[in-house]
Amino acid sequence: MSTFKAPKGTYDLIPPYSAKYLAVREAISGPLRKSGYGYVETPGFEDVDLFARGVGESTDIVTKEMYTLTTKGGANLALRPEGTASVLRAALEANLHKAGGLPVKLWYSGSYYRYERPQKGRYRHFSQVGAEAIGAEDPALDAELIILADQAYRALGLRDFRILLNSLGDKECRPVYREALQTFLGGLDLDEETVRRAGINPLRVLDDKRADVQKQLVGAPMLRDYLCDACKAYHEEVRELITAAGVAFEDDEKLVRGLDYYTRTTFEFVHDGLGSQSAVGGGGRYDGLSEMIGGPALPSVGWALGVDRTVLALEAEGVELDIPATTEVFAVAIGAEARRLLFGAVTELRKAGVAADFSYGGKGLKGAMKDANRSGARFTVVAGERDLADGVVQLKDMESGEQAAVPVADLVATVRARLG
Repeated sequence: MSTFKAPKGTYDLIPPYSAKYLAVREAISGPLRKSGYGYVETPGFEDVDLFARGVGESTDIVTKEMYTLTTKGGANLALRPEGTASVLRAALEANLHKAGGLPVKLWYSGSYYRYERPQKGRYRHFSQVGAEAIGAEDPALDAELIILADQAYRALGLRDFRILLNSLGDKECRPVYREALQTFLGGLDLDEETVRRAGINPLRVLDDKRADVQKQLVGAPMLRDYLCDACKAYHEEVRELITAAGVAFEDDEKLVRGLDYYTRTTFEFVHDGLGSQSAVGGGGRYDGLSEMIGGPALPSVGWALGVDRTVLALEAEGVELDIPATTEVFAVAIGAEARRLLFGAVTELRKAGVAADFSYGGKGLKGAMKDANRSGARFTVVAGERDLADGVVQLKDMESGEQAAVPVADLVATVRARLG
């Protein structure tokens, strides 16, 4: 065993378990790729101010959870704690908003880093697939993204997830609400840290999970009572479009996402099988973020779904993903001549689109057949000197146990036909 271990609060993905993660990423990105979203990839670290400005000074992410570093050149960088600010920065830097019609629709997949107290479903490095639609203020975009996430989860076989929906208002109506909420919070018995948070972004206090805080929040002013007519109409249209698509959701007026940049539509995907870390993903509209990071006004909406959390949700529901075997044909050679011939045959099978593997390491027949069993291959191709003298190889069906001699020249065609 190595003297080194993965850092605390992180994990390695190892086959065969890692295949679940690939399948989840594939399932989430599939509907996006079919809906006009192009792939974007950004660096694992950015200028620390991008997150301080974009994610928000008052958030736990910026105050407590960011991994920051100073380079030899004196630049202050942070490992990315979330995806939206980086993707928007990349789109602005590449002038995608000037390149053609808006919205610019992008999807991404990667690892993110937060210095959190590790627990099941909450790690210091985690994997997300996200989507952003940049540069258009349209309720249909908000609805589209919610519907695509719902589609991805259903395609995976998830059933017990819920979609929570709320509106956070905009720069017209939110300040009025914010003031009313601050006045209300001012009369409560809150600790110093919560009072400080209330001063910067009082909506975050509504999200406080502690029972003693929640008890005091009974009777707090509700945002829905302060929404302006434009925000009300916008939210109503989002709700109508989602409902018309047959997607069920719950109105949750206490839902505020943990990032300062959200406006209007905000939503969360939760799974009750995950205990306290019930959110599997979430997102919303962020109309002011582009200006916060020095860009032009570009109203946008997006979400990020946790790959780790989604895998845990699938396990909680007992959903077995249909993951095809990594190997369809396994070749076992006995003797030097058979080794040369079968290695060539494996290469030909792979060229023909068949997943094929070979018994490496010069093992005897017994050891090589054990490898064939472990590989999960449907067929094993075995050849020794006697087979080669007859110009054939033995093709064994690992499910039925049947074995037949197949001419070497016909091997690829026979295997493809048998695999259907």
